[in-house]
Amino acid sequence: MALPSPNLDDRRFQQLVDEAKRYVQQRAPEWTDHNVSDPGVTLIETFAYLVDQLLYRLNRVPEKNYSAFLDLLGIRLFPPAAARAAVDFWLSAPQPETVVLRAGTEVSTLRTETEEAVVFSTVEDLPVVPSSLELLVTVSVSGEQTDRTARLADGVDVPCFQPRPAVGDAMLFALPAVVPRCILVVRLDSRVEGVGVDPRQPPLVWEVWDGARWIACETGSDTTGGLNRPGEVVVFVPAGHVASVVAGRRAGWLRCRTTEPEPGQPFYAESPTIRRAEVFTVGASATVVHAQTVTDAPLGTSEGIAGQRFRLARPPVLLDGEPPVVEASAGEGWERWTAVEHFGDSAPTDRHVVIDATTGEFAFPPAVREPDGSLRAFGAVPPKGAQLRVARYRTGGGSAGNVARGTISVLRSSVPYLARVDNREAARGGVDGETVENAKLRAPQLLRLQERAVTAEDFELIARQAAPAAARVACVPAVAGEAGAVRVLVVPDAVADEGDRLRFEQLIPGERMLAAIAAALDERRLIGTRLVVQPPDYQGVTVVARLTTRSPDAERVREAALAALFGYLNPLRGGPDGSGWPFGRAVQYGEMFAVLQRVDGVAAVEELRLFPADPVTGRRGAPAERVDVAPDALVFSHQHQVAVSPGGTS
Repeated sequence: MALPSPNLDDRRFQQLVDEAKRYVQQRAPEWTDHNVSDPGVTLIETFAYLVDQLLYRLNRVPEKNYSAFLDLLGIRLFPPAAARAAVDFWLSAPQPETVVLRAGTEVSTLRTETEEAVVFSTVEDLPVVPSSLELLVTVSVSGEQTDRTARLADGVDVPCFQPRPAVGDAMLFALPAVVPRCILVVRLDSRVEGVGVDPRQPPLVWEVWDGARWIACETGSDTTGGLNRPGEVVVFVPAGHVASVVAGRRAGWLRCRTTEPEPGQPFYAESPTIRRAEVFTVGASATVVHAQTVTDAPLGTSEGIAGQRFRLARPPVLLDGEPPVVEASAGEGWERWTAVEHFGDSAPTDRHVVIDATTGEFAFPPAVREPDGSLRAFGAVPPKGAQLRVARYRTGGGSAGNVARGTISVLRSSVPYLARVDNREAARGGVDGETVENAKLRAPQLLRLQERAVTAEDFELIARQAAPAAARVACVPAVAGEAGAVRVLVVPDAVADEGDRLRFEQLIPGERMLAAIAAALDERRLIGTRLVVQPPDYQGVTVVARLTTRSPDAERVREAALAALFGYLNPLRGGPDGSGWPFGRAVQYGEMFAVLQRVDGVAAVEELRLFPADPVTGRRGAPAERVDVAPDALVFSHQHQVAVSPGGTS
């Protein structure tokens, strides 16, 4: 049982008024009008109100002590984290020379009448390297290479693959230089049509060499219909592109390869041909963060004593990269002071500083008086009169940076030859700074945790602290019935598209998040505990329903029904209580019936069918009354279908 908090003074407003009136009767018996209309009573009530507020503050002293104890335990508020996104910078036209996007280039969302613009900035320099086609080589699945460059220059139709294409046949484009993170356009002229593939879903993949293997590139629009007709393919080259040697030529190679078709996906019956090919750079993809960089920020002037504290004018300090470095003027140069977690291991000559990222406070080493009267220094102190500054730090962050895809569209910095910007994926990872109330709730858990992971709750708590951007964390046995094996399932926070619709790729945590959690847990797990950190499995569910409505706007009812399905079968914010679909909870026919019946405008649910689905392959199973979900899996909404027909007059 928790210790009761004492009530230091339990008097309230009316008790104070009555007590004052009794004193009036004793000290001033000639004052007989004690009604509220008397000016003297008005003064009594005014002072009673003020005293009541003082008593309230007096009884809040234990809360102040609680906060002081938290500070003694070294519990600090978590600073905000900045959202990150990949933004595409598109050139106004292909350029003959390299265009460099400097670190700190700012982009933002569109400012509206109700919302301020959310500003992002690039984290590093990004060269937009021009490109062209120098060589075209076809390679069969058996490894036979054929140089097609000369025939292409003569305007002769060149087959892309073998006469009878096989899985693994490829067409390689030699580029004069590697183009990591650039956006390429491959323009092809072809006369062959109807080669057997579905132009909307051709069995092709575009790849580049990363030094160890061929890695897939994302593709944008493809107007060639799988190499069936003249058109262009937009290729987003990943960061790992390096030069390689093919057909005796060292170049930055881009490969178009046939892949194993999915069930029901047609393959090439004959090889497509091309008579002309061009490759050119139209832009580049840069990582941006919801933060602004501040340089040479002044802290103040050192007084030459131990335990000095200085604050930045623009907190908080983002610590998701390299920690900021404090510099102190020393003669004609500057001395660097390194950030540490605490001063416990600091020697008297160490130039160390502790940063409170939330408040932007920089604390210099203290000195402690020993029992014999001597002073023990826990680090060096900047000399008196030295000017202090932070050479470079980033500030910003927060959940406001988690914007949807397609919303970062404004180029705030002036960059030559750039026409527009956009983000193909939502920005994520932004987390608001921790509140004092949350820190109070966290303190007992930390005292119990004692920096070690033993129980499932320990693993989950440490994982959440290591990755605040994780929306859900669950600790389950790695193998059923096997002791000493732990699996930590991580679901990242995601910004849904219009209609509260999540895409499957948004629910897969990034490598940085998984690595941060794994590193934090590895330091605190018991010896012999095997640890796996990964995303959970997802069970896709498709709902097919036919509804009737008395509303004249059937399309609005259909959209509302779809929004209800996507919102309820949501691993982040769905489920019966709106906190995310529970792990292992099955999807019932009657439950989905009730969700649709509650939609405004729905007169009746005429027909409803449930289908299990694979969110990776898109395959749908047989209809079922109940879709079971594995204990370590979550539900994912997969392509619901709703038809609405009139069911009467409104």
